Amino acid sequence: METPIKQTAGIDCGIQELVVSFGLLLIDGNFICKLTKVFANTNKGFKQLMQWIAEVSSKETTVLYVMEATGVYHEKLAYYLFANNCRVSIVLPNKVNAFAKTCTSKKQDDQQASKVLAEFGCVKQLEEWQPPHPIFAALKQLTREKNQLHAEQTKAITTSASIKRMKARCRLIEKQIDEVEKEITHLADQDKVIKEKIDKVCTIPGVGLQTVVTVIAETNGFNLVRNRKQLVSYAGFDIIQKQSGTSVRRRAHISKSGNPHLRHCLYFPSFSAVRHNKPMQNLYTRIFEKQGIKMKGYVAVQRKILMLIYTLWKNNETYNPIKFLEQPVEAALTELD
Repeated sequence: METPIKQTAGIDCGIQELVVSFGLLLIDGNFICKLTKVFANTNKGFKQLMQWIAEVSSKETTVLYVMEATGVYHEKLAYYLFANNCRVSIVLPNKVNAFAKTCTSKKQDDQQASKVLAEFGCVKQLEEWQPPHPIFAALKQLTREKNQLHAEQTKAITTSASIKRMKARCRLIEKQIDEVEKEITHLADQDKVIKEKIDKVCTIPGVGLQTVVTVIAETNGFNLVRNRKQLVSYAGFDIIQKQSGTSVRRRAHISKSGNPHLRHCLYFPSFSAVRHNKPMQNLYTRIFEKQGIKMKGYVAVQRKILMLIYTLWKNNETYNPIKFLEQPVEAALTELD
């Protein structure tokens, strides 16, 4: 076989196993999925995976390992490969899903998913992954823990026999929430550059420290995000609208197919922003008056807050309401009308 111009290992990561497809891009532009194999999602499996790739790949071209940024099952493998000087690319699920729709196979399983990742890595120019700042990983764990504690605290009490135990548990949870909040603040203060950026983003009316650290933790400081449209899609705020002729005309709605933690952390800040932030209030009012549905207005505000956090973080700026007012309304937000 002729020497490939590109070699990729598409990896579908599960809790217990890794389904790996090895693909080649030939000089004539054709993609070939050469082999597929399953490995354990353990350090021993990682070592076997690297040995297998070394056996089946050409020595003249380096191999790019491609995986999706879904859940946490891919993280140990990504760090392992990076530590062993391998080229790694972690891609957003929405991009892979869009690419998968162009593939001819109708089959949907782990094996097909790994083949799609291998082909995606071959035909696209992907950026290589770099480990995120350790603070982002720690903040992600803490913010998710805090949300779980709040959920437990606000859970309905259905039986009188458990009231006493539940009250004692709530006191413990409140104490733990305070501890988590202090630890989040302490972590954010450890890096002066990150702390400065967080303080600037917190100048958005209605947006506090917990919201900002959750957003940057869930996006690894926007490490995989290249523009606001991509961020909106990753958070599941992208608009789904189905129309065909005169018979099919469904209401536009958000996809909710992205990271749910991002949407959840913006829920309460949207209420605060509408009360204390005039531009956000205007945005909410405009959509509510057209639709008569309050939540659509709040969703538009959540989406706008997310884009503002991204813009201020990337530009290292403080919130400027005058600049906000001068910005045109995004077409995607108009679709919510």
